[in-house]
Amino acid sequence: MSEQKSIFISGAAAGIGKATAEHFLAQGWLVGAYDIDQQGLQQLASAHGSNLVIGDLDVTDNDAWQRALAEFASKNNQRIDVLFNNAGVLVSGPVDSLPLASQQNVLNINVNGVLAGCYLALPYLKPGARVINMSSASALYGQPSLAVYSASKFAVRALTEALSLEWETKGIQVMDVMPLFVQTNMVTDMNAGSIGRLGVRLTPQDVAKTVWMMAHYQGNKVHWLVGTQTKLMAFASKISPDWLLRLSNKWITR
Repeated sequence: MSEQKSIFISGAAAGIGKATAEHFLAQGWLVGAYDIDQQGLQQLASAHGSNLVIGDLDVTDNDAWQRALAEFASKNNQRIDVLFNNAGVLVSGPVDSLPLASQQNVLNINVNGVLAGCYLALPYLKPGARVINMSSASALYGQPSLAVYSASKFAVRALTEALSLEWETKGIQVMDVMPLFVQTNMVTDMNAGSIGRLGVRLTPQDVAKTVWMMAHYQGNKVHWLVGTQTKLMAFASKISPDWLLRLSNKWITR
């Protein structure tokens, strides 16, 4: 009899994290849903009690990471099959119009939070395990009015690429998922021209389905693009000269 598979999800109380938790729960996985939003987690638990472990996690707190990972791993033979580093925040608008502290907080959560998750989860990741990091189409080209968010996702992309090579010898696959704009609270009232030009076409469920495929994938693919728009933008970024890529991004971001 095969052992039950498990996934640990940060930022699981809403949006993509919640949709991913629900998708894996529906498939019989043991799901660890962790967030600072305890009310959102309680609502998730009230609808999905079985196979669900919830807990508090501030991804900028290394001690909180250690407690959360140890708690969840203890439920399944000290093993985590998939780590989904999903927690993230966004601020939008011209760099000089935003408080510096709020922009530094984006980097702390989106970059240091992912690094801490990878580093501290490693003892529980056995051969065959997977790490899935939340990146973004904003990691294809720096986006005006999303400069710091875009920078954070470039960092996640680089970390993912490096760890995919470093941890290959450990039998651990490291990948990232790269959607364009997704219908979550994160994009509500977002001050960026690109969202007006491109719209918001993806749902959290679209991303959750991709994460499900990544959890079962056997191969060397690292970056997983979600949605036709994202795939077209990635293709264009590969074949376009720098001047054309800059001009097209200028037009997209108005």
